[in-house]
Amino acid sequence: MAVFLIFLGGGIGSVARYALGRFIQGQSHSGFPIGTLAVNVIGCIAIGALARFFANTQTENAVRAMLIVGLCGGFTTFSTFSYETVGLMIGGKFGLAALYVGASVGACLVGTYIAFTRSPVTQG
Repeated sequence: MAVFLIFLGGGIGSVARYALGRFIQGQSHSGFPIGTLAVNVIGCIAIGALARFFANTQTENAVRAMLIVGLCGGFTTFSTFSYETVGLMIGGKFGLAALYVGASVGACLVGTYIAFTRSPVTQG
């Protein structure tokens, strides 16, 4: 049941990300990716609020998974990245948090760059 709820939440989150990001970007009339930035910030606020709420309740794990892993994860994986980084910081592991941030951002940018510039896939 938990896997189905994660699937459902992920689908809702993905569609919401697409719709909201596109709407915000369309309103800005800018080349800056404000839609993606807004979605990432909103997702981070949502995962923080949900994590805090669930820390103080007796909610079923499947519901937590649906909303945090599914909905927030489908909406933006940046929210999960932020939540994990804050968890390391709260645990006093500031060096590890900094390493995680640097490695995540650096490796993802390099990976995207390599795939984008060297991929054999061409537009048709």
